[in-house]
Amino acid sequence: MASSAPDRAEAINLVANSLLGRAARLTRLLMPTGAHKLSRTEIGVIATLSEGPRRITQLAQTEALAQPTVTQLVDKLEGRGLVARARSGEDARVVMVEVTPTGTEVFEEVRAEIRENMREALADLPDDELTDLAHASETLGGLIETLLPRDA
Repeated sequence: MASSAPDRAEAINLVANSLLGRAARLTRLLMPTGAHKLSRTEIGVIATLSEGPRRITQLAQTEALAQPTVTQLVDKLEGRGLVARARSGEDARVVMVEVTPTGTEVFEEVRAEIRENMREALADLPDDELTDLAHASETLGGLIETLLPRDA
């Protein structure tokens, strides 16, 4: 059994050193070509907001961006009618950001393009590699769930 420990440690190192960079590169490669309706950062913000309204501070934390950067990004998205600010129903001092119907529509269009690009890229893979990626996708989903903050 001792021989499996170095293999496990090597696997952990491989994933820790390569997964994020490869996932980021894959995302860049799958982005729609031509006139982008949304940047990768805008997609991230709208994806987060599609899960529900958030404060600017929450968006900054979730997207790993500085709060002033997120404020400017929200201003830009609001100017395009993709997000809206609204006072919280629980505390009128709190401003929440939410995705608008137009924002959802544009987000879904871009996401559909990305998914189609992914389908095209996967179409020529051998069955065993496609199966491996399907398993990896499920595993990645589980890892994401363990990393998400738990609401109290």
